[in-house]
Amino acid sequence: MRCIVEGLDCPNCASKIERALQTIPGMEGVKLNFATKSLNLPQDKLEIAQEVINRIEPRIKLVTVSHRSADQGEKRSLFIIFITGILFVIGLVFNEFLHQTPYSWAEYAVLIPAYLLIGWPVIRKALTRIFRGELFDENFLMTVATTGAIIIHQLPEAVGVMLFYAVGEYFEEQAINRSRRSIKALLDIQPNYVNLYENGVTVRVSPGQVGVGQIIIVKPGEKVPLDGEVISGCSHVDTSALTGESVPREVETGAVVLAGMINGEGLLSIRVEKPYAESSVARILNLVEKAAERKAPVEHFITTFARYYTPAVVGLAALIALVPPLILREATFSLWLYRALVLLAISCPCALMVSIPLGYFGGIGAASRHGILVKGANYLDYLAQLHTVVFDKTGTLTEGVFKVSKVAPKEGFSGEELLSMAAAAEAHSNHPIARSIVQAYTEVFGADPPGRVAEYREIPAHGISAVVDGHQVLAGNDRLMHREGIDHEDCNLEGTSIYIAIDRRYAGYIIISDQLKSQAEQAVTGLRALGVKKLVLLTGDEQSVARRVAEDLGMDEYFAQLLPEDKVSLVEKLEKEIPHGKRQKLAFIGDGVNDAPVITRADVGVALGGLGRDAAMEAADVVLMEDDPGKLVKAVELGRRTRRIVRENIFLALGVKAFFIVLGTIGVAGIWEAVFADVGVTVLAVLNAIRTMRVK
Repeated sequence: MRCIVEGLDCPNCASKIERALQTIPGMEGVKLNFATKSLNLPQDKLEIAQEVINRIEPRIKLVTVSHRSADQGEKRSLFIIFITGILFVIGLVFNEFLHQTPYSWAEYAVLIPAYLLIGWPVIRKALTRIFRGELFDENFLMTVATTGAIIIHQLPEAVGVMLFYAVGEYFEEQAINRSRRSIKALLDIQPNYVNLYENGVTVRVSPGQVGVGQIIIVKPGEKVPLDGEVISGCSHVDTSALTGESVPREVETGAVVLAGMINGEGLLSIRVEKPYAESSVARILNLVEKAAERKAPVEHFITTFARYYTPAVVGLAALIALVPPLILREATFSLWLYRALVLLAISCPCALMVSIPLGYFGGIGAASRHGILVKGANYLDYLAQLHTVVFDKTGTLTEGVFKVSKVAPKEGFSGEELLSMAAAAEAHSNHPIARSIVQAYTEVFGADPPGRVAEYREIPAHGISAVVDGHQVLAGNDRLMHREGIDHEDCNLEGTSIYIAIDRRYAGYIIISDQLKSQAEQAVTGLRALGVKKLVLLTGDEQSVARRVAEDLGMDEYFAQLLPEDKVSLVEKLEKEIPHGKRQKLAFIGDGVNDAPVITRADVGVALGGLGRDAAMEAADVVLMEDDPGKLVKAVELGRRTRRIVRENIFLALGVKAFFIVLGTIGVAGIWEAVFADVGVTVLAVLNAIRTMRVK
């Protein structure tokens, strides 16, 4: 069951809630997605989860549909900030004047209400957690710092810290909401209704109410709501929401259309082939929303860092307040207490806790808009660290559209007999090479292959065996001939070769040609330009074919005549050859049809042409929705850009805070500078993180 976590505005709270929920039996794998404020729970665990959340933060509620108005919440926050700001200015302007009169109590009458008005949510959180034994978080730091300021009669500073902290939180929330709206715009491909056609009548229903086999109508300009086959009508569909490319695709009767496409000018009748929950659009939405749950290594580090950082800061502040007055003759307790309070105000870890997850979330969203589905922030990070990229050949670098270019009969067989027997034997196979042989026969003779076929059997990574009109036919690669002990002299042919044996007698060979994709060279050149050190080609095809493709594209290495398990072994070997251990990664890119084992084994498994291919979307870590290997270059660029922005935020936050901590400790910086170092840096880091979404 999917819940909205209402009132969640703190990534530190999100981390605590997630860890607490994972300790409950049955919820060990629960993930709280701070970017989308969503949580998937077992149906019977809702009440237990709410009890756990109440212990951490009572104002956070789990709801299946959010009933709270975001606009009302924003208006209330702005109103409180506005009223507090007026009181703060009055107290600040008349502060010195009131000190010189018997009416100095008026300073408290103005500034204490302002402090409580703007700071009560922070104070309440701090007190609640203190009673639970959870001392160290940003609320505790702010409460101690401002309470101490009031004790030493620095009321304007106390109110100012809370006021600017609230202003910073408001801008943070606006930035986070903006990122969420950006993702919601991406998720706008989700259909709102379906025109269901039954008994001659069209009825508008929700997508979840339509079953497989039912007929739906898609009018011009409407989104295709469910995956299906066009049974009447023709049109052009816009696939940009799924692929990132705006080139229209022509569809007619018999074509497959996917949910999320936008119909052009024609009226389409579609037979539904999948329920909504299994449709392409539902799977894409699910992948994008869950991607933020898979954290990058730096996110895990920052979460752990914040857990120890806050107690360390409190301990350092205590030492600064207590030790100098004891060992320095002219040191006063009030002076060093003030410096300790400055340190506490500076040291909140909000800038890191908010901006880093937001940066990765933005990068994942930007990739999705380019038709690149990245299943987690960790894989976005791995794309930025690629040392080796391994390519499958057929369907990845080549079109996978095979054509017969030569028929070479031997041993007294005719070309017509060779092609006829091969086409009849291959007629039951779905392999692209088999289809090309059948198509060649049909083009030459204008009919389907003749002959009765019996005892048909596919031999993985070798070919097929069948009995055609009582004659045993073997059709496959050179390995098949050697395996069956068929003598043949035609080895090392140029091109993809299919050897034919009839009744265990060599009958000749057929050459199949496959063309390089136009984007293949772009992919290789682009990866080289990005600094990828090693490019390798793996294929089950013949040595001569692999050599030609590798030489044409400028690959560093190639390996041919591989079985699926051979590819896995080679990827493992290539991973071990990468220098610097785990700091550099290997990616394997294949078409997702028969490469699932090696895609799963690589550091980053990339599936090409995920549009409509369920196997590809399941097995891969990164899915390129189009059959375009060049999109891997864009994926690497986005990964590196996101990683660079995240690192900028880490250096910005830690560098500025360290600088002001030193200034505060020696007395050069006061609480106003502390406010800038905390709130200002957080806002800057969040705004910088939003840049990850703005990729054209």
